[in-house]
Amino acid sequence: MSGRRPRTGHDWKVLEEACTALLPRIPDLVDEHLRQLFEHSPVYARVLPHDQQWREAEEAMRIGIETISAPRASPRRDLEYAEEAGRRRAQQGLPLELVVHSYRNAGYLVWDSLLEGTVGQDPEKLAVLMRSATMVWSAVDAQAAAASDAYRATEMELRRRTDEQLQALLDALLEGQSGPGLASQVAAGLDLPERGPYAVVVLRAERRDGRAAFHRQIQRAGFRFVWRMRTDREVGVVALGAEEGLDELAAALEGRCPGPGGISPVVAGLSELGHARRLAELALRTCPPDATGIVRLDQRMPTALVVSQPELAGRLVSDVFGEVLALEPADRAVLLETLDAWLLCEGSAGRAAGRLYCHRNTVFNRLRRLEQLTSRSLARPRDLMEMTLALDAYRLAPG
Repeated sequence: MSGRRPRTGHDWKVLEEACTALLPRIPDLVDEHLRQLFEHSPVYARVLPHDQQWREAEEAMRIGIETISAPRASPRRDLEYAEEAGRRRAQQGLPLELVVHSYRNAGYLVWDSLLEGTVGQDPEKLAVLMRSATMVWSAVDAQAAAASDAYRATEMELRRRTDEQLQALLDALLEGQSGPGLASQVAAGLDLPERGPYAVVVLRAERRDGRAAFHRQIQRAGFRFVWRMRTDREVGVVALGAEEGLDELAAALEGRCPGPGGISPVVAGLSELGHARRLAELALRTCPPDATGIVRLDQRMPTALVVSQPELAGRLVSDVFGEVLALEPADRAVLLETLDAWLLCEGSAGRAAGRLYCHRNTVFNRLRRLEQLTSRSLARPRDLMEMTLALDAYRLAPG
């Protein structure tokens, strides 16, 4: 307790006498204190059993009264007890304003009882008590402040631990783990529906720049985002609204994410997040190293099939482009770049020429040479499919 001690030895003796006379009355004061608290709010009665609250209130009041009249250099037991009480009340869930009210209420009871006691009937001694009022109320304020500080610190620690536990449970779902009540715990802790449409977004987080956290600020009706950070990935769990689907999700993310990223198909609940996360990562693997966009797996299925089978993808590249890969690197790059541009332009040599800054006849010549080297014709659907998939496999192969 902080606050001024009585200025003279006589004043201190009077205050000590008053406090000593009050100690036998503590049980009655505690009874009245709890009665007033329960009348003020029914929450007090719900937090702890009456007997436990009575014992704690009795100890707190006794320590407080003894400390008021203790010598100046005495240990501050009242503040130590207030800190312990603040931590306990935070763990028990009693609102902070009710904790502070409890200290104020006890302070009023103790002060009124001091004034009404035997010492208080003597006008001279009553004057001494009145001179001690500032010190007494400073002590009550210090106790309330100590309890409040400890309460807030404990509350923050409990919230941090709860958040960590919830994130660990969510991570378990994303890793595909299952267990009794796991999805329901995450749903309750994060205020998410256990069942309902969900999607998972996986972003490649290799580049750290000013845009890296901007997507976390996305606020749009119909979506709830929960983000988790990995070493080289960011994983977003997205609760979709009844009116919102993958088209709206992709539009919300496009241009706001550091990219590239992959979006999973829709799954039916939290318990399927592990499956959705794997599919979102597969969608991300269809993005070349220089990509910046967000892609959906359901729109990249052929490429996803290729990257999901790296050994077969390598064989496909060798089988289709074996002769092309034997060329000088610059020559090989020109031919494959031309094929890529032609495919992007939906088979239009004129548009591909504009994209490549060359004549359309040059495009035709390069494509014919490519057909000769691969022994395939771009006019035959099966050959075209093989060359397209081989090109994707080549562009997405490690290294």
